[in-house]
Amino acid sequence: MVRIHPHARERLIERGASEQEIISTVETGETFPAKYGRTGFRRNFHFDAAWRGKHYKTKQVEAFAVKENNGWIVITIIVRYF
Repeated sequence: MVRIHPHARERLIERGASEQEIISTVETGETFPAKYGRTGFRRNFHFDAAWRGKHYKTKQVEAFAVKENNGWIVITIIVRYF
């Protein structure tokens, strides 16, 4: 189970990610260690669209989460376009 903290939910809109992309990143993305005992998840998505006036082929979503009971709670996200 993946839950999204209110802080991360605010970042979704600002950074152009969807809730489903975050869940998919946690469930099937690459895992890496992060600061403060958190776990990072990274996944690339086909984008082929414009973001803030520039065209990009790929959107990379990083979700930073902590383990909670039987699932994860996503604390924040970073989105990169290239």
